[in-house]
Amino acid sequence: MKAFALGTGLAISSLFNCSSKAEPDAAVAPASTVLVFYKTSGFHHASIPAGLKAIQQLGKEHRVGVDTTNNAAVFTNKALKKYAAVIFLSTTQDVLNATQQTAFEQYIRSGKGFVGVHAATDTEYDWPWYNGLVGAYFSNHPAVQKATVQVVDKKHASTSMLPSTWERTDEWYNFKSIQPGLKVVATLDESSYTGGTNGANHPIAWYHAYDGGRAFYTACGHTDESYSEPLFLQHLWGGITYAIGK
Repeated sequence: MKAFALGTGLAISSLFNCSSKAEPDAAVAPASTVLVFYKTSGFHHASIPAGLKAIQQLGKEHRVGVDTTNNAAVFTNKALKKYAAVIFLSTTQDVLNATQQTAFEQYIRSGKGFVGVHAATDTEYDWPWYNGLVGAYFSNHPAVQKATVQVVDKKHASTSMLPSTWERTDEWYNFKSIQPGLKVVATLDESSYTGGTNGANHPIAWYHAYDGGRAFYTACGHTDESYSEPLFLQHLWGGITYAIGK
């Protein structure tokens, strides 16, 4: 680990890198659009470009628009309104100011969705509402290594395609400030690798209803290789689907 008049329209458009305008033969508009936010104020994951590319491709495949930005100025009530879900892709440390935090809280309370990927738990440590949304905070991690993921809920959209025992290589987070009421879909078998500190019930992916909206988090996704791994991409897309409300 260790991270609108013409003039106004042009200014806002510069915030985004929009993949939703992509396919020249796409006659059908996306049914919904998500925002991938990847600002870092701490450690910056080298895998972020691979993650952005993968989510953009998943959006094309599933007719979901994907906008991407690392500019927190998009966090206004007006700008967020178009998005079915906001994805924090390995964000780190303080990424939103107080006004932007309020806009994001109101966005979730309006019934929208949130997805946190990997270092999204290494973000906004002084914002208790965000701790509740993302579900836990990053504590530390051992070196990247292979470990066994135990899928404990095969009914959720993020895990229905996964084997009950899923072996993969990643950077495995230990957590603190784990919130009550999380619906854990996958845990880590700490006997399968070194450096785990959360014990027999070590959550690694979860979802929950929160403050009027929906939230999904997966701790996977540190490595570039994750974003070309079919099962991980299906897992991630399932979580996005849940957050969108499909």
